[in-house]
Amino acid sequence: MKIYDYNGRKNICGDRVHEARCKHRLTQSDLAARLQVAGIIIERDSISRIEIGTRFVADYELRELANILKVSVGWLLGIE
Repeated sequence: MKIYDYNGRKNICGDRVHEARCKHRLTQSDLAARLQVAGIIIERDSISRIEIGTRFVADYELRELANILKVSVGWLLGIE
């Protein structure tokens, strides 16, 4: 499997995930717990890796992140 990156990162939403998470005063553990309740198996360290750009984000994870953080997928991707 080929490993892809974009400008040295594995995702483009990490900075925005961090920004929205902090705005809602959620810890990484809180966000992981909310994702788990929504059916996405993820741990706190994966949230950290998303935010620093070293973990890929699946489309279903992106959709649920947007829902939990009360932002649009477009905003998370930096196109809005």
